[in-house]
Amino acid sequence: MTSAPVYDVIIIGGGPAGLSAGLYASRAKLNALLIEKAIFGGQIANVERVENYPGFPEGISGYELGQAMLQQAMKYGLETVAAEVTAIELAEQAKVINTTEGEFRAKAVIIAGGAEPNRLGVPGEEEFLGKGVSYCATCDGPLFKDQVVAVIGGGDSAVEEGIMLTRFASKVILIHRRDQLRAGKLFQERAFTNPKMEFLWDTVVEEIRGDDKVSGLSLHNVKTGDKRVLEVSGVFIYVGLHPNTGYLRGLLPLDSEGHIPTNEMMETEIAGVCAAGDVRKNSPRQIITAAADGATAALSTERFLSQHR
Repeated sequence: MTSAPVYDVIIIGGGPAGLSAGLYASRAKLNALLIEKAIFGGQIANVERVENYPGFPEGISGYELGQAMLQQAMKYGLETVAAEVTAIELAEQAKVINTTEGEFRAKAVIIAGGAEPNRLGVPGEEEFLGKGVSYCATCDGPLFKDQVVAVIGGGDSAVEEGIMLTRFASKVILIHRRDQLRAGKLFQERAFTNPKMEFLWDTVVEEIRGDDKVSGLSLHNVKTGDKRVLEVSGVFIYVGLHPNTGYLRGLLPLDSEGHIPTNEMMETEIAGVCAAGDVRKNSPRQIITAAADGATAALSTERFLSQHR
């Protein structure tokens, strides 16, 4: 037996989905705890400028937006703890959340742990992490002032962060395995008209090279078969995300990529367990949709708890 309190709901993840769930749950007078292992705000904390979140016509930094969401939820009583979830037990009466800061219990759980960057999986990537290999241009861009850097990827994140890097680097070379970008048209227009940006199409990285830090990339053109070495001082990798659901395998149904299937009310097939944001199957992976998911999950949780008193 334990004397620790049993919360009405525990929210796993402090990104827009988790913070929105925390706001709605707390305003509904639920005893709610939010657990976040890294930065409150989640992935958006690394975004220099958010331009498509309603209410901010001039844009807002991702970190500021995340902090504002956190403060608003805590204003209504949301409790928080900085810890990593290592395992959960989804018993019918009380869900047990095991973390690096101890064990917590709740009647319901909202899983909103977000996603992490995919790795390229090439030689040198792990070896030079923090020594020229980065997954966050906003964090590490200033370290490469007047140097040549590469960005790997072709989506919104790769192009947006590549543009941001031109503020510091002398040249930003975007390397994409296809012959056209997947990023939105606005980002593409900005990138193609930026004099500091260059593009290598139909190209993949086979190795990240260097001695004590990154000095170059071994490249392979997938159409011509040509291989070359490109000299760069840093490489920023944006090749997609994977959901933080490893601890859920065997407990909840997951799709082939690890996402959690839910219904339109964010409910999983286990009563009292909802999922929201980037961990959810078919999520559009936008800040506004993650926030909407979180609100919906909190409303579903409130209804569940009212039916099981």
